[in-house]
Amino acid sequence: MIAQKLISNNFAPLKTSDTGEEALTMMHVYHLKHLPIVNNTQLLGTIAEDNIMQHNLEEAIGSYSLSLSHAYVKDTDHVFEIMSKLSENKLSIIPVIDEKENYLGLITLDDLIQFYANSFSFKERGSIVVLEIEKNQYSLSEISNIVESENAVILTSFLTQEENTNLVSVTIKVNLQEISGILKALERYEYRIKASFTESEYFDDLRERYDLLMTYLNV
Repeated sequence: MIAQKLISNNFAPLKTSDTGEEALTMMHVYHLKHLPIVNNTQLLGTIAEDNIMQHNLEEAIGSYSLSLSHAYVKDTDHVFEIMSKLSENKLSIIPVIDEKENYLGLITLDDLIQFYANSFSFKERGSIVVLEIEKNQYSLSEISNIVESENAVILTSFLTQEENTNLVSVTIKVNLQEISGILKALERYEYRIKASFTESEYFDDLRERYDLLMTYLNV
């Protein structure tokens, strides 16, 4: 999935002539903490709600002394690049430009959450296994071979670095709900299993957390 497929045109960008009060009103209407400022088709940067609050709300934002975020993605960038830019810059939205640097629209954090929530790997029923591995010993192909030897497949996987260690947590989702055979096979290969969850155990909790996150984003 690339940025072009996730662009939302439902959110009008700010203009330099918009007042701080108008900018805050737009953010409130859209339930966003950030909005891009655009001059015609030129992206000037992204302004934060907190930054606006430090200025006279009756004045045009173009008159502010601002520290804008100049983060953006191109329409051909992969979804992983979008996630990286949002996280790195602590933004609720990321502007999208084309190869000529024309502003095309924006992608919200909500857009990304919805994309992953609706993807096949998250919708497909299955189970979660979390492994703890030395970083230099991590091999997804080996883990995949072990899982496949138990007539299952890995639907998705991701890594989490353990702080101040050489360990990584490897989270995999497999397409089976009965995973005792997979767990035993992994243990035979001396993998440390931190946690495992079947669909019935984690689905309700995951849905509750997702609903809480959606409520927070729409405050």
